[in-house]
Amino acid sequence: MTFPEPTVPPALRAQVAELRDEAWPPDASSAPGTFAHDPALQPVSMLLVDGTTVLAALDILTKHLVHDGERYRAAGLSTVVTRGSARSQGHGRRLVTAAHEAMAAGGPDLGLFTCDRPLRPFYESAGWHQLPGAVLIGGTPVAPFPSDRPGFDKVTMADFFSPRGRQHRSAFPHSRIELYPGEIDKLW
Repeated sequence: MTFPEPTVPPALRAQVAELRDEAWPPDASSAPGTFAHDPALQPVSMLLVDGTTVLAALDILTKHLVHDGERYRAAGLSTVVTRGSARSQGHGRRLVTAAHEAMAAGGPDLGLFTCDRPLRPFYESAGWHQLPGAVLIGGTPVAPFPSDRPGFDKVTMADFFSPRGRQHRSAFPHSRIELYPGEIDKLW
């Protein structure tokens, strides 16, 4: 099921909030179940649902970025999560593959995001490719949040969907990509 994030039905939204809180427990400054993406990133929620139970969820965020003097429409995965009791059954891979296919059909020039290094094979099995040596710079130009900051062990995953994106693919490996999604979604 796919919805613009603000229109996810309340019963499904509550389950997604529980899954997120389980995977990323809220800190003392935020209440459980209150996470939301920056609306400027046009968040789209994709859910894998069995009956009335959310098995897996993710969000696709979209924005324009400038890299190596070219402007691109970029989309990326965020908050990919699978219900603990439903893990290791292929649900997450199925949803991430569906998101890859939706992005390929949806018009962005490229898809890119970061993930923890041990998750790289999982995302590769769903159609994504590691961008060797690439660093995503999140946050804002005033308060950058790079994916190679100390204590992070992230890799940048990508795919190039439009002819223009594929034409400029060689500009992305071994580069610093100024994504700048803002203060709410510091890095997707």
